[in-house]
Amino acid sequence: MADIILNVEVRERTGTGGARDTRRDGKVPGVLYGGAKDPVAIAVKSNEFRKALHTGKLLGHMVTLKYGDETQPVIAKAIDMHPVTDEPWHFDLYRVDADQQIKIEVPVHFANQEASPGLKRGGTLGVMLHTVLVACHADSIPEEIMVDLTGLEIGDAVRVSDLKLPAKVEAALDAGVVVASITMTRAGVGDADAGAEGGEA
Repeated sequence: MADIILNVEVRERTGTGGARDTRRDGKVPGVLYGGAKDPVAIAVKSNEFRKALHTGKLLGHMVTLKYGDETQPVIAKAIDMHPVTDEPWHFDLYRVDADQQIKIEVPVHFANQEASPGLKRGGTLGVMLHTVLVACHADSIPEEIMVDLTGLEIGDAVRVSDLKLPAKVEAALDAGVVVASITMTRAGVGDADAGAEGGEA
């Protein structure tokens, strides 16, 4: 089960006015969706929500929703931030079961850039996908997908089929989709041309 517990309360008022009143009371408004039940308007104390958000394990991960003595595994699918204050403004939670198969976006990160001959020679890492859609059980969502750039040359590409995914996690998009590639920059092309001309002289 998830480490994060969100203590929620049911909101009596919905709509813009209800959300405004919730924020005025020091809480973040949200909605609980999914399953065979109707959507429920909920709220979490702002300080508790910020604390959960700053762990980095709230959005896109399974967490525990607690309402009184009842608990429910949920996934935070969307968190809206205020454009000026950057404070959490609204959130959406989805009911799930721990062993339920779901599809969710997982962030992609890159390692060992210094071990890529292509990048050393002036190439540029072009990232096509910052997240990858995967299918897995709700309690097996990976924190991230790490791409090892060791040995990659200019012109090489990393495709979905190249990704090393954890056990019981599968990519939910075409295997041939390019995640990232190493390309030659204009500056690098110019340097290469200059070197060739120097060699001919």
